[in-house]
Formats: sequence, structure tokens, C-alpha cells
Amino acid sequence: MGQLSRRIINSQIHATSYTDACDQIMAWAKQKRSCYVIPANVHVVMTAFWQKHYQTVVNDAALVTPDGMPLVWGLRLLGVKGQQRVYGPDLMLACCDRAAKEKIPIYLYGSTSDVLAKLKDNLKQWYPNLIIAGSHSPPFRPLSPEETEEEIKQINDSGSAIVFVALGCPKQEVWMAQQVGNIQGVMIGVGAAFAFHSQQTAEAPRWLMKLGLEWLYRLATEPRRLWRRYLINNPAFLILFTLQFIQYWTLFLLGLKPENSSNNELTK
Repeated sequence: MGQLSRRIINSQIHATSYTDACDQIMAWAKQKRSCYVIPANVHVVMTAFWQKHYQTVVNDAALVTPDGMPLVWGLRLLGVKGQQRVYGPDLMLACCDRAAKEKIPIYLYGSTSDVLAKLKDNLKQWYPNLIIAGSHSPPFRPLSPEETEEEIKQINDSGSAIVFVALGCPKQEVWMAQQVGNIQGVMIGVGAAFAFHSQQTAEAPRWLMKLGLEWLYRLATEPRRLWRRYLINNPAFLILFTLQFIQYWTLFLLGLKPENSSNNELTK
């Protein structure tokens, strides 16, 4: 199927919805297609802007959803009418719901053993028919080639077709890109979703999310860890996107096709 997308700064973001994204992910999972999905926010887009290798990782993803409201607004301003947010933690639950109904096994990779234990309990309570084929909390250090090989074998032997990955940005996206062709299934980077759905960490209020101020809530709760991410990346994003917006509509009004307008193909 043809998938509309727009380049925001240097990252290609797909104009999708929860339903369309889940449809695509389930189709890939049934094929055991080795690919990865990135719910992208300003942090992802700006990390990609600063780091060329990570930019390649983002643009090589099979699907990149607008996880953050600034990207939703960006897509709308670049001509995608009615675009809605496709938020990683909610996408995870939507996929779990579909996977339970379609009997597609999932795997949970990342976070800590305690978080995983609580997360599995909650998911089984919310989706009784969900098949959780396995889970693993990797050590917080670089893995040896032998350890990586063993982890991949463990995931593949579990029979899972969807692997939720919670290692944080940019680590989880780089890890998923490295495992394309190795892991037999769809990998989805979900960041803090494990902490949220295990109820170890509180999400921002929904009304703040709708206003695009989730970052302010997270900055207030974790200032030492997140100040650089938000106080540097957010203003830089605003400046760069404003310049892009002016260029886009100038070309459009001149009758020229803006170079960031794309109908990339997502193959079912």
C-alpha cells in the first residue's frame, strides 16, 4: 500500500493512525518480516539531526509514527490534513490488543526484571488471550558478540512475531537496526512504555499531552536527566522546522513540488 510521509527536519515521518499502523504491523508479524518501527518525537528527530549514523537508522525504519505532538503539528503544517498522534505507549497497547485477538506471540525486551514482571502481570490482566512468548532484561553494559547471539536465539526460539524494545533513545533504535535480518519479527521501540504500563512511572496528564507539553511534565519530574534534551533540542527543532515550513510553502506557491513530499511504499 502507498504510505504518505513527510520529511521533518531530516527524518521521514509517516502519516498514519493507530488502526493503519496496527494493520501494517500485524501483516508484517504474520510474515515474520524482520523490520522495525519507530514512534518518533522531537528527541528522535533532533538526535538524528545531530548524529548522521542515527539519521540513517531512523530513515531505514519500516514505519516511523508521529509520537510527539510537535511532529503531528508538523505533518499538518506540511499538508497532511487531520493527522493525529500515534503515541508509542498507546501503540504498544493497541498492538497487544490486536495480537491477543489474532494469537500473535509477543516478546518484551528491555528495562529491569522487576518492571518486566509487573508489566507481564498487567498485560495478562488487560489482555487475557495475549501470548507473551518471553521477556528479557539485558544488562546495562555493552554485550559481547556471544551474548548478543544468545539473546537473538532466545527471542527467535520463543516463537514471537512482535518484539517490543524498551532501551531508550537512541540505544533502542540502533539495536533494532542492528538486528534486522537476525530477529525474525517486527521490532517496535517503545521507550518508557514498559515503565508506564508496569505502573512504575506516571505518565503526563492527557490534557498536557494534547497541548504538546508532555516534555514540561517530564522535565519537572526528571530535571537532571532531561534538561539538556529539552532545553537544547526543543528550541533547535522550532528554528529548523520554521525554516523548513517557509521553504516548503514557498516552493508550493511557486508551483514546484517540495522535496520533502513523499508517498513511500510500505509493502504488506
